[in-house]
This record gives sequence, C-alpha cells and structure tokens, in this order.
Amino acid sequence: QVQLVESGGGLVQAGGSLRLSCAASGTIFSINSLGWYRQAPGKQRELVTNMTSGGRTNYLDSVKGRFTISRDNGKNIMYLQMNSLKPEDTAVYYCNLRGIVGRNKIVDDYWGQGTQVTVSS
Repeated sequence: QVQLVESGGGLVQAGGSLRLSCAASGTIFSINSLGWYRQAPGKQRELVTNMTSGGRTNYLDSVKGRFTISRDNGKNIMYLQMNSLKPEDTAVYYCNLRGIVGRNKIVDDYWGQGTQVTVSS
C-alpha cells in the first residue's frame, strides 16, 4: 500500500501564498501521474494540476500562472506552490497518485487525507 500525507494548508489573505506538500511512503512500482485536486463546499472535486510520468504538466485554467506543481524524486515528495491566492481558491486540497502500488497489479488512484486552504478577502 501507499500512504500520502499532506501538509501546508491554512488560512491566508487574498494575494498571499501557501505551499502544500505531499509525502508518499510505501511500495510504489510505477507512477502514471501525480496531482492535486480540490473540493469546495457544495462542489465536485476538481483537478487543479497534475504531472505525468513524462514530466508534462496540466493546470486548471483558473490557476495557470499562479500555481506550480513540482516533485522531489529523491524524497518522494510532491509540492503545490500557490501564489496570488484568491477567495475562490478556498477548498480542501487532496494529493493524488495514479499508479501501481504494493500488491495491486493494476493502475489505481490513491489519495491523501486532504488539507484545508482558506483564503480570506
């Protein structure tokens, strides 16, 4: 199995910055992609950004130019740098790993526990 542990959420004023971290532990055989999702109250979970195994990154239009995904391969940690935060960025943020893990023989999705990000106006 794999564990994804997030940290770095909190309360920030509009225009501020936060950096989220997601540390992965466990037996990971292959990674298709790493990403960050978010879910605001009353809304569906949405993809914020992801990075494929080939290094390609994708971003939600509303965060382009403000958010940056990165990865420290040596430490199995993924980051989300969030700048110029807006109140509409308020949500619970989840890190995601899509790959083959542990005894599972197929590609599957694995999730962190979520971390709250609140942006005040």
